[in-house]
Amino acid sequence: MLVIGLTGGIGSGKTMATDHFAKLGITIVDADLASRVIVAPGMPALQEIAAHFGNDVLLPDGTLNRARLREIVFASPEARKELERITHPRIAEEIARQLAASTSPYTILVSPLLFESGQHRFAHRTVLVDTSEALQQQRATQRDGVSEEQIKAIMAVQMSRDERLKRADDVLLNDGELAHLHAAIEALHQRYLALATAESHSMSISDPSTK
Repeated sequence: MLVIGLTGGIGSGKTMATDHFAKLGITIVDADLASRVIVAPGMPALQEIAAHFGNDVLLPDGTLNRARLREIVFASPEARKELERITHPRIAEEIARQLAASTSPYTILVSPLLFESGQHRFAHRTVLVDTSEALQQQRATQRDGVSEEQIKAIMAVQMSRDERLKRADDVLLNDGELAHLHAAIEALHQRYLALATAESHSMSISDPSTK
């Protein structure tokens, strides 16, 4: 299975991109959704988070108080590292499970922290949804209804735009023109289909059980 890792900073337009890949018939595995699965009520990760950070990170119904936890981890690098220690291995297990279940020609793994978390190791190739930092801030502030300071704090703990550009194999420029983004995605889609076919052919030749 060919896996394409897709990333981008907050407000870059990752969902715009993955929505179009999904319309083209490609399975999307979302690391953010995987992170929600592993902290559902009754899951070991949620119990460990509450034990470490205190019961005020839980809402009255027993679900995770994301706003409170976000305040804690963005105020303390040590707290953020502890949260990552608890969650990252479990997120990786959930991602692996979902990737294994995919049946599309290739699979998109979308993660805002693809490189920072090591999740790029799941991918054979990576693609960056890129836009200016000013546009990132504008989109994220309007979408999430939070202050510019909070958006800047989130951007500060993410990899810099320059570093992501250096590390990505492919780049999708999302400058606000949806038609441009869709056209670029459709071109990459054809390329990834060809790569998936080549990968499948290579495996068939090398695997004696397929002969």
